[in-house]
Amino acid sequence: MAKSNLKYCGLMKTISHWINGAVTNEKSERSGEVFNPATGKISGSVNFASTATVDMAVGVAATAFNEWRHSSLTKRTQVLFAFRELLHVNKEKIAALITAEHGKVLSDALGEVTRGLEVVEFACGIPHLLKGGFSEEVSTGVDVYSIRQPLGPVAIISPFNFPAMVPMWFFPIAIACGNTVIVKPSEKDPSAIMYVAELLKAAGLPDGVFNVVHGDKEAVDALLTHPGIKSVSFVGSTPIAKYVYETGTKSGKRVQALGGAKNHMVVLPDADLNLTADAAINAGFGSAGERCMAISVVVAVEPVADALIEKIKERMAKIKTGDGTQGADMGPLVTKVHRDKVASYVTAGEKEGATLVVDGRNVKVDGEGFWLGPTLFDNITTEMSIYKEEIFGPVLSIIRVKSYDQALKLVNDHQYGNGTAIFTNDGGAARRYQNEVEVGMVGINVPIPVPMAYFSFGGWKNSLFGDSHAHGTEGVHFFTRGKVITSRWLDPSHGGINLGFPQNT
Repeated sequence: MAKSNLKYCGLMKTISHWINGAVTNEKSERSGEVFNPATGKISGSVNFASTATVDMAVGVAATAFNEWRHSSLTKRTQVLFAFRELLHVNKEKIAALITAEHGKVLSDALGEVTRGLEVVEFACGIPHLLKGGFSEEVSTGVDVYSIRQPLGPVAIISPFNFPAMVPMWFFPIAIACGNTVIVKPSEKDPSAIMYVAELLKAAGLPDGVFNVVHGDKEAVDALLTHPGIKSVSFVGSTPIAKYVYETGTKSGKRVQALGGAKNHMVVLPDADLNLTADAAINAGFGSAGERCMAISVVVAVEPVADALIEKIKERMAKIKTGDGTQGADMGPLVTKVHRDKVASYVTAGEKEGATLVVDGRNVKVDGEGFWLGPTLFDNITTEMSIYKEEIFGPVLSIIRVKSYDQALKLVNDHQYGNGTAIFTNDGGAARRYQNEVEVGMVGINVPIPVPMAYFSFGGWKNSLFGDSHAHGTEGVHFFTRGKVITSRWLDPSHGGINLGFPQNT
């Protein structure tokens, strides 16, 4: 398939909404600035949607739903397969947009698009995924069967850290199931999803099935309370996830709200420390730590801490922080405000008595970007803010414990339960950990246990509000409603219509 020649290959000066298959030209009373985090300079502006704009988008999605819900499974899969090909051909362009507005290095950005692509490929199998059940002769002449039907217009509120992948956790499945979609992306990096919208249109998706509105709390609240929105999918911090869940469900919507994390890596004394140190570096500092699956706490079961810290320090010294387009290993943080917030946690950790082994505030990078280098703490305790709270930056902390049982209790006592990992060569210990740990996603000698698209993504405790995880079969069920039909057809030989039921039903 030839490469697409679409408008959003480069950054726009002004980014507006995508409604009914086109960019809206309406003037906005409010807007936000978009930065290049590597230079610290403004690269564009994004229009913020008013309640009226959201209402217009929902109306368009509702009208499109009336036709799209009746589209054949063949038609839907044809669109998804075409979109899959366009996404694959243009993934480098999307990655470049992500790096330009988020700051993560190009390899990270490309990996993000690839993981989103896997969900698209999963959604291409929707004819099989939507098959219902059938039971014949549950009673004399009576059959029962089940079907799954789409909800209607659905909303996706996505975060800044994965501007392409997180929306793709949801919308390919929602569209495949026959729903129409409104995405409210982060205002910090909105260009990637706009390019995706054009790819969907080029793939043959009817106008109005996929829409994008930009904005802040006004747009979010409008989506959460709009009677035309049937479900809300959200990824972000725990306080906002809880707000989204409570507000959306109060308005009668089904909601899946994925919140924050404090992911622990438990290291047992028999672990391969070279493998473990490599894993800690990749999981702790990849994407500058701005991901909900980042490892932020290493739980070292003694006597491994000293040796492990030395290996981590050796590897940290080789990490190049810089512009994500210039061959760096780690890019800047997304905004100056966020950079300063993460740096404040480093200051707080020092004041609370943790040992600052490597100070990322001292990193030297050319340019005025939002820089903070890899940071390492030792001797943290459970009372410290750097342990209790999600930092969402390149800060890795070591907590020392004396036993497996102490490590397990520490992980299970934390308010978050998103992801965890254990590093060991003891299969029995690993099997016990996967059974006993109170966390939604577990890695065994795998530092970032993000499930494949045909499984579901989501945590426990304060990392998830709602009953359904993202993508996989749980995603299919979230975007559909079950209906069960009990059917009885009289034998034509009866020669007439009998509205009664058999005596032995």
